[in-house]
Amino acid sequence: MPRRVGASDAGSLRRAVRVAAPNRCAQVSASRPKRLEKSSRSRRTPEASDSLRGVTSSTAIESLDLLSQGKVRDIYAAGDRLLLVASDRISTYDVVHPTPIPDKGKVLTGLSAFWFERTRDICPNHVVSHRDVPGDVHGRAMLVERLEMFPVECVVRGYITGSGLKDYRRSGAICGIELPAGLEESERLPEPIFTPATKADLGDHDENVDFDRAAEILGDRALLEELRRLSLELYGFAARHAEGNGIILADTKFEFGRDATGRIVLGDEVLTPDSSRFWPADGYRPGISQPSFDKQFVRDWATRSGWDKSPPAPALPDEVVASTRALYLEAYERIAGEPFDAWLRRSGA
Repeated sequence: MPRRVGASDAGSLRRAVRVAAPNRCAQVSASRPKRLEKSSRSRRTPEASDSLRGVTSSTAIESLDLLSQGKVRDIYAAGDRLLLVASDRISTYDVVHPTPIPDKGKVLTGLSAFWFERTRDICPNHVVSHRDVPGDVHGRAMLVERLEMFPVECVVRGYITGSGLKDYRRSGAICGIELPAGLEESERLPEPIFTPATKADLGDHDENVDFDRAAEILGDRALLEELRRLSLELYGFAARHAEGNGIILADTKFEFGRDATGRIVLGDEVLTPDSSRFWPADGYRPGISQPSFDKQFVRDWATRSGWDKSPPAPALPDEVVASTRALYLEAYERIAGEPFDAWLRRSGA
């Protein structure tokens, strides 16, 4: 059975809101679900510390009930809707680092708003408003419909990389889909493929599964076929748009659910640097790992640091924070075709 998720009416959202101070090691209070892991602090230069003003590591909206706190988003309920707030938290290997990335949550929300608006003719989405939210979370929050979310993630791959590359090297296939022999890392696939995955709990890893297993989890093969069709169409639309802006959409993840009328609705975030791999088209060359507009910079640093990938995650140095923020902002501006400040003004941030 699908799981229930779901934000509040606009009036109740205008009540008092308190956003956590920009503390790189901010913790969720004991009464809140799923505490973030503690970690040692790293020394920051004054310039870097100044850049953290206004950073949101966690939120506490006093008039609303906090349903859950994930690796990035805080989800609040009131009435028959949800408020999704994208924090500036960043995780690698499913563990949250204590150091936030300034403006990351606003980039995720701005790009999601961009894509939701442009893909609603392909599939309806859960967005109600990004303006009717508490003032302190403008730019990083969305008011959305409650949905019955389907328990599979809909991944589309246009290029071979990441876990798909590992599966291919081991078996010659990804999620049961046989691929031509001799494909190189980062090579474009003959055609985009639909490779579903399970939804893991916080701290666990998603698992790639074949179509038959995903249909079994979903309990409805015809429904999965429709989700595959929608996912491939959404990917194709986004990949063409990105290509026109000098970006390769290597792969991405969609999440769908049903609304109160039974419609299939696109939910969660969509086509952001956290849910997708975006590569710069200039300089693309198969056979090697590609630079990307996402948290790969943080992953690479975490690997070099000698961290064993278990909690607590290490604090991030200044240069990693600054470089990662720059990548997220560039992703927004290249994909949306406008300065990031335009989103901040439009959203009231």
